[in-house]
Amino acid sequence: MKLIAGTRGSRLALRQTELVAELLRRRFQVEVELRIIKTTGDKLRDAPLARIGGKGLFVKEIDEAVLRGDVDFAVHSMKDVPTELPGGLVIAAVPPREDVRDALISRSGAALEELPDGAVVGTSSVRRQALLRHFCPHLRVKELRGNVDTRLRKLEAGEYDAVVMALAGMRRLGFEEHVTQVLPPERFTPSVGQGAIAVVARAGSRAERMLQAINHEPSSASATAERAMLRALGGGCQVPVGAYCRAEGRRLRLLGVVLSPDGSRRIAAEVGGTACEPEALGKRAAAELMERGAEQLMRG
Repeated sequence: MKLIAGTRGSRLALRQTELVAELLRRRFQVEVELRIIKTTGDKLRDAPLARIGGKGLFVKEIDEAVLRGDVDFAVHSMKDVPTELPGGLVIAAVPPREDVRDALISRSGAALEELPDGAVVGTSSVRRQALLRHFCPHLRVKELRGNVDTRLRKLEAGEYDAVVMALAGMRRLGFEEHVTQVLPPERFTPSVGQGAIAVVARAGSRAERMLQAINHEPSSASATAERAMLRALGGGCQVPVGAYCRAEGRRLRLLGVVLSPDGSRRIAAEVGGTACEPEALGKRAAAELMERGAEQLMRG
């Protein structure tokens, strides 16, 4: 038996797809072929993500291939997956989640609080940009796109004094030695779904049934709660939103954060609930954020 997995061609995307393929091989002794599909986000490499559409840029073409039956399933970074999937598709599995935190990589080895006034910090994320402006107004934030290798090269070339990236990607690629500082999620609240992998398949397909066997319930529940919060807020890549959900036995704790793009305002809410009702938890976090003024920030 053979399954075909659709994936982007970046080193990180291929590594994540191989992780999923290995789980399937071990569970079913099945052959898994990787098929690279170029997405809109891969083609538009220079424009800021928020300006060219944000959510869906790195998944649309691959999901369409799943719907057509060209591939059996798709492997995505969860943070790239829109909160509403195209009809006929489901997130069939979420493998064990990596570390959700952001990481600082600086040329000098200085921690974030040690960087001098005017130091240039690179990131493509509107969330990270807003958090840096909120907690570190003395720093200069500059747009930085590209895969992990490209960002590290630009840092080494002196275009930036430091960059902020997801620790999960650094770990999966074996680049953890470059990390200067791991940023606390209570302050630098991660992106919705950060560190999680979404495996998307056609609803009711053989692939969906097989993938369900490699689903990691705590990771799936945490990601579901975060995505439910974002869906209820109505936010996308244009609005700085963060979420940090952690499993504590059979319960979940969810921290939600919404910021103004300039970082001047930060609204946070933390809620708890049972792991069997992650959607309800996410909606409750969104409602509390709205009550505290997030709706005004979401409107811009």
